[in-house]
Parts: sequence; C-alpha cells; structure tokens
Amino acid sequence: MRDNGRVRTATVVVAFGLTLLSCGPKSDPRLKGAYRLAPQNGWTFVHLEGAPAEIGFQHGYLLAPEIEEGYRVIIFETTRDTKKDWQFFREAAEKLHWPRIEEDYRQELSGIAEGLKARGVKFDLWDVVAANAWLEWGGYSKYYDEQQGRTAPSTAGQKESCSAFIATGSYTADGGIVMGHNAWTSYMDGARWTVIFDIVPARGHRILMDGYPGLIHSADDFGINAAGILITETTISNFSGYDPAGIPEFVRARKAMQYSASIEDFARIMREGNNGGYANNWLVGDRKTGEIADLELGLKNVTLLRSRDGYFVGSNFPVSEKLAREETDFDLKDAGHSANARHARWKQLMEEFKGKIDVRAAQRFLADHYDAFAGEEAPSERTICGHIELSPRGLAPWQPPFAPAGAVQNKVTDSSLAARMALWAAAGHACGRDFRAAEHLAQHPEFDWQKDYLRDMPALGWTEFRAR
Repeated sequence: MRDNGRVRTATVVVAFGLTLLSCGPKSDPRLKGAYRLAPQNGWTFVHLEGAPAEIGFQHGYLLAPEIEEGYRVIIFETTRDTKKDWQFFREAAEKLHWPRIEEDYRQELSGIAEGLKARGVKFDLWDVVAANAWLEWGGYSKYYDEQQGRTAPSTAGQKESCSAFIATGSYTADGGIVMGHNAWTSYMDGARWTVIFDIVPARGHRILMDGYPGLIHSADDFGINAAGILITETTISNFSGYDPAGIPEFVRARKAMQYSASIEDFARIMREGNNGGYANNWLVGDRKTGEIADLELGLKNVTLLRSRDGYFVGSNFPVSEKLAREETDFDLKDAGHSANARHARWKQLMEEFKGKIDVRAAQRFLADHYDAFAGEEAPSERTICGHIELSPRGLAPWQPPFAPAGAVQNKVTDSSLAARMALWAAAGHACGRDFRAAEHLAQHPEFDWQKDYLRDMPALGWTEFRAR
C-alpha cells in the first residue's frame, strides 16, 4: 500500500495457534466449536459451525458488542435516509419478509437474537431481521412511498457503492481466476464492516467471507465456498423496482454463497424469488473450471454473461442498455459520473496488466487513484480507491460533497487461495491514507450530525485469512 509516497508493507498471516478469545459459558452446547480471534489489522475473525440455530447463537453471542454498535448505526442511517422510524422496518421485517424466509435462515436469525439476549443486548428478532434487510430498505421505502402516492425523500432508494473485477485465462498471470473488491459505504458503517466469517454449516458448503456484525450474508458480498465458487458484486446505480412478494435479497445471497457448486447454481438461486431488493451486478467464478460470469440481476431484466478467457468489472454502472433504460435513470453517456469513470479505469487496468494480473496486481488496483475522466492522479469519487470525503462534487444526495464516505475495506483472492479457503483483506483505504474523524468534522462541520457514530478509519495492512 502507498502512504505519502512510501510503500507500506504490513503483511500478516493469521495463524490459528493464536490465543482464542473466550466469551461465555463453556457449558452452553450451542457454543461448541465456535470461537473468535483477537483482532488482526482491524479485522475480527469468527468461526461458526453447526446447525442453523447454533450458528446464529454463536454469531450473536461472540459478536454481541459489535452487533449492538453496528445495529445502532444501521438504525441511525436508515431512519435518517428514509424519514421513517425504525418501527416501520421492524413491522415490515415481520409481515413482509419473515413469511418468505426459509426455515433454516429463520432459525439462524432467531439464534442471533438468542445470542444477543444471552449477552444482555436488548435487540430482538425483528431488529435482527430488519437489520439483515438493511441494504434493501431504501428501495422498499421508495416503492412504499410511491404506492402511497408520496414522493420519496431524495436520500431514499438504492445507494450505489463498491468497485470489483474478476479475470481469468490470458488476462491472469497463471491462467486461473483472480478476483478483487472494495466496499464503498459511509464511514460510519464502513469502519465497522470488518468481520471475517468462517462458517461450517450442517448443510451446504463451508463459507469464508467478509461481513458486517449481525448479518447472515456478507452484505458487500465477497466470499468463497468449499465447492470452489468465488463471489462478489457491485450495486446497480439509480435502480428502481421492488416486488414485495419476492424473497429478500439477503436470504438469496446467503443461500447462493452456501449452496452453489457451479455458476448455474448461483444464477438459479439468485433468480428464484428475485424481489429486486439491493439489485446488483454479480461477478462469479468457478475455480474448478476457470470460468467466470457476470450476472446483472435487475427486477425485469436479467443478463448472464460467461467467459473462460477474459474479465468482468463492476463499478455500479448498468451493463445492459435495456436495463439502464427500463429500470434506472442512469446516464450511460455521462463520462464524469463516478460509475462511468471507474468503469473506464477498470478497462484500462485490465488491458494494461493483461497476462500479469495476480493477487499483488489486484491489491494495487484497489489502491488506484487515477481519475480516467480528468486524466490525472487525484483521489475522489471517480477513482477506484474512492474518497468522497475529498470530493467537491460528492456522489449523490446521501453522499454530498466532502461526505465521509468511499472505499472502506478491500479483499482479494485467486484460484489457488480459494482452493485453500483463503483470501487477503485490508481494512481502510488500500492506498494507505488514514481517515481522521475529528479532523474531517472540524473542516466540514456540515457533517457534525454524524459525530456520535463517525470514528477514525486507519488504513491497515493486507492480511491473509484462511479457514482453519
């Protein structure tokens, strides 16, 4: 990583000989086999195993402090953006989502609530379900307002975020798959999006993924499973559309991570019951075959592209012109828009590094500050390593000029690492630039409303995590 012109090397491999953190009564059989490790370079590694209710209890119990804090941030952001109180989403979680959640995930969500209760945290089941659906509430809230004949707040709706790529064949150094992703969020929740989950379910495949405390899916969606499937995504900008009769996106995303053994499996699971919530452009790879795919999952328009020799990239731009026209108000011709500028930069990097893309190159990509629109090195909302906090343009109503938002963490893996159930992760900006909350608020007091939840987000070293 680069820090003020210097290369910062901070490579740490998590060894499983480290002291495990004990968090509770050893007599509770639901905790058998579960543990969390001491934080490493900003990440908390958690191992969960067993039946759904056991995995949920372990999750809630071992991460209770992080979940309590993380949920408070979710509630704060969601209610402010949508202008609706949290009870609205609790009721929607119970009446809209719960009937459409299959039994295994009902048990896991209930288990999280039980684990929190055992640690004295007051959030109940409907808080847990509502928090898990967090990323699709903006779209649902906009849909709800439209059905009521009201105009949705400008801060409601689907928030574009993240940059990602997946490459294979002649584009990579060894011909295998390489995949990288950085999550873009507000720095309030981004500074807390630092859990590595190692999940061994009683049914389905083992999962290694990053995630937010208290959510059963990755949410920014970077993970691998023991069947050899690599998964990531970026959201579709300016998307509108919601089917209240569909299956919540967080359920389909977790199920696809847990049960996919092929690209076909992944596409089928994500399509079945698609509700349009948190609509994404999914990048998927199968290390067994070297094939990669791009599943653009709108509500009306679904496109699956596949390749054994090429690449797919994501930066929140609609791939399909038909989807862009029918399901978004996104301007594909606006070269200065963040999504389009990052798309152009991704294509430049893929061609420049053709035949040389590996894990180190992927890490370099995620630290990139080249603005393809302006033709200069200048970190902003138009660069892959996103810095909206430095941008006089901002990105959207929910991320106005100089908003403390942008790239918050980074992950990379390849076919060889995935075969060993391993990935590399870096908390904070991959470029090495630290974010200091007090300094930013002093310079931009218009964001003082975030002071109770905004905290420092230091850029920390790349760390390899692997399943035990």
